[in-house]
Amino acid sequence: MSIDVLRLDAVDKKLLIALQNDARATVGELAELVSLSQSPCWRRVKQLEESGLIEGYNARLSRQKLGYGVIGFVQLQMDNHTPQASDSFERAVVALSQVLSCHNLSGRYDYLLEVVGVDLESFSEFVRTHIRALPGVREISTSFSLKEIKRSVALPIA
Repeated sequence: MSIDVLRLDAVDKKLLIALQNDARATVGELAELVSLSQSPCWRRVKQLEESGLIEGYNARLSRQKLGYGVIGFVQLQMDNHTPQASDSFERAVVALSQVLSCHNLSGRYDYLLEVVGVDLESFSEFVRTHIRALPGVREISTSFSLKEIKRSVALPIA
């Protein structure tokens, strides 16, 4: 069953907001929030999952408590823009667990990577040995986060 974003009703929107805020909320808690009984609420959530609108659930971990004291943004310029070169690069970057996100960009740089490191030395070593070795990389520019102001994966629900 496909759900059109424009066809989300107020109940669907409330469920999506609630699940983004707390994916561990019980069906009972969700049902109370949206003023439905548990069975219809559960069916609504299942529809949202089956439609692909809800892609999955995960825990938000503390980067600092896991020992990652550095977060940097690595911009990459590629020397080749063929589909084969892009595919090769993208497969290789997906395999790097310290890379939290990778975006293909417009403008001067082709890719932007969000990368974590334990400290500046380990971050630098990772860039020199892993990022620089990615297929097709010509130029690298790195910026470091001095202070994280906001971090969210929650999407706005209109």
